[in-house]
Amino acid sequence: MMLLILTGCTINHYLPRHFDFVTVVEKTEPGADGWRAACLHVPVINTQDMSTFVCRFGVDMPIETEADGYLSLTLAQRIAADCANEAGRIVLNAPASPGPGLVCEQFKKKFNEILNRAVLGSRVKTECHKKTTPMTINLNL
Repeated sequence: MMLLILTGCTINHYLPRHFDFVTVVEKTEPGADGWRAACLHVPVINTQDMSTFVCRFGVDMPIETEADGYLSLTLAQRIAADCANEAGRIVLNAPASPGPGLVCEQFKKKFNEILNRAVLGSRVKTECHKKTTPMTINLNL
């Protein structure tokens, strides 16, 4: 499913399986502990001239938090996908710039805000963790 925006850019709809989390810090203590990370490469297309920018970002989430308790891999993937889709809707409905590269930066910033609200300590980063393998999301135009 593609999301089209008024400024002429598109991004994909995120699915839980797009977030191929790997454990980067093992959970060894009771309570809040451990980290997972995923890496995504997502094309953003300017539909006016069909230019493509690959938006690259890493997603880090704790395995367990004080507030949320243990987050299973399935739950972490669902939360990440839901938050990414919400960030995409917000950015695509009112982008500050129609350029795909700037839309990518706006998306990462909004995704970081929403994800950290959902699971405190989570973050969206420009760089991917070295233990992750990039998940490239193909466009379905």
